[in-house]
Amino acid sequence: MKILSKELIDDLAKRTNECIDKVKSLESLTYEECNFKPNSDAWSILECIAHLNLYGDFYIPEIEKRIAASNYKGDKFFNSGWLGNYFANSMLPTGKLNKMKTFADKNPKGSVLDQVTTIKKFLSQQHQLLDLLRRSGEVSLKKTKTSISISKWIKLRLGDTLRVVIYHNQRHMKQIQNILDIMSR
Repeated sequence: MKILSKELIDDLAKRTNECIDKVKSLESLTYEECNFKPNSDAWSILECIAHLNLYGDFYIPEIEKRIAASNYKGDKFFNSGWLGNYFANSMLPTGKLNKMKTFADKNPKGSVLDQVTTIKKFLSQQHQLLDLLRRSGEVSLKKTKTSISISKWIKLRLGDTLRVVIYHNQRHMKQIQNILDIMSR
């Protein structure tokens, strides 16, 4: 995948703003609605958001650190790496969501979650992410590398890491919408 760096950043910012709007719309739900589970194996809306918060706890400081330390100036174009492109595309919410295994430290199932705190943290992280997207235009999205949550040995291009994080957020927004659709039946 080859794209203008500015186009990638703009697209990711648009997607992030859509996630912010979606989660803001959840603030009017009752506690019971936010904790509704379609079945015993499924996550609730709050568990989906808490899961994203757990990933944000890793990725936001990691991206921040790598942007701050980067000596590479911004590029006109971003070329995705093969592994980063694979991870990013696997996160995209297309059609029916395929189940993915979640690592235990990122699985909020069964957690007691406060609605206001969980949503507020997510929104705060998304605003931090928007700031990082703005700042990422000043460094190379290709040469600046980040660690990933599943292995400290694997490094992805910054542009791919941003895609993975934001597509992952969108994936769970689709999951939340599916829960809302079930609740409205």
